[in-house]
Amino acid sequence: MPLSDRTRHILLPLGAFVLGLVALGIAAVVILVPGAKEVATSSVGGPFTLTTQDGRRVTERDFTGATHLVFFGFTHCPDICPTTLQQIGDVLAALGSKGKDTKALFIAVDPERDTPAALKAYLASFDPRIVGLTGTAEEVAAAVKGYRAYVRKVPTKGDDYTMDHTALVYIMDARNRFVTALNLARPPEQSAAELAKLL
Repeated sequence: MPLSDRTRHILLPLGAFVLGLVALGIAAVVILVPGAKEVATSSVGGPFTLTTQDGRRVTERDFTGATHLVFFGFTHCPDICPTTLQQIGDVLAALGSKGKDTKALFIAVDPERDTPAALKAYLASFDPRIVGLTGTAEEVAAAVKGYRAYVRKVPTKGDDYTMDHTALVYIMDARNRFVTALNLARPPEQSAAELAKLL
């Protein structure tokens, strides 16, 4: 029996959230297995070349030297993305002066619509330390693959579509190695206290 639009609207974000939890569980298992830490940190992340919301071309090397966050999403996302970006902003704010140089990278998984200009307008509502990144379909796909993320285009009404994607917030260390996922299911002060230990 076909799903109604309302049911699909509820199930798609839920599915993306569950996939994020699965990815978090896998990452946790890999990291916690004795002797597997190097495998875990080296297998998530990696080289990328993308464009910021200000039109500047950057690579992962531009963010080397400081712990930073990475989150995949898109500007037409109705709920998970804006909620997560606000939560990231709350954590950054809770870091106080210690987090003044901490960046969060918002990698857009919908390059067809998420131009630098669209990202700039969208991110104006969030913490200025959140850097929007986009690129060609190939460039975005390479970043998604490097972070072992999940992305799928899902048709909706007419010619419209939405994007299923991993809802994990990656914590990357100063050498661009994956550390763990940021836990946003608690007060921002607690998440900030954990993140502060890595800064």
